[in-house]
Amino acid sequence: MFDLFRGILCTDTSTEVGKTHSFIMFVKENVMDGLSKIKELIKPLLAQEDIKLYDVSWQQEGKNRILQVAIMRKDGSMDIDTCAAMSEKISEKLDEVDMIASEYFLEVCSPGAERELKDETQIQDALDEYVYVKLKNPKAGMDAVKGYLRAYENGNITMEHMDKAVKKKITIDGDNIALIRLSVKI
Repeated sequence: MFDLFRGILCTDTSTEVGKTHSFIMFVKENVMDGLSKIKELIKPLLAQEDIKLYDVSWQQEGKNRILQVAIMRKDGSMDIDTCAAMSEKISEKLDEVDMIASEYFLEVCSPGAERELKDETQIQDALDEYVYVKLKNPKAGMDAVKGYLRAYENGNITMEHMDKAVKKKITIDGDNIALIRLSVKI
């Protein structure tokens, strides 16, 4: 999906004495494959502490590459002390296997209270939670819905929401969901 080109400087010293030939070879790496390998590497570390991996992604801030690892407990919570402890363990493991060729910063964090639900498992885990859904095509005059996620079947979701002072249910086709995330109810 995403490709990264890494330059490797190669020097050939087998030529005449005092002469060398240098060239840069570009190696095409699939970033998604690299992230999959990183996920598989750190999942056992997290499992030992009964922590779930939410996501691993590369972020860019200015010239800095950041490997962001979002973690949470099974109940969705996380605290800064646990993030710090897991950061140490993950950093040690990544240094041990030395699979990332370029310089980067490691950030271990919580996915946040209003985290995006990125796959079926995360949506299933969010049943009965308050969510925000952005629609690709408006339905019943709404382009977004906030309410309780009540069901997830065959890729479709059923929500319970308030329309003025009336509690209503709406079923949304999975193909019509542009974004679904947890939402903080105020």
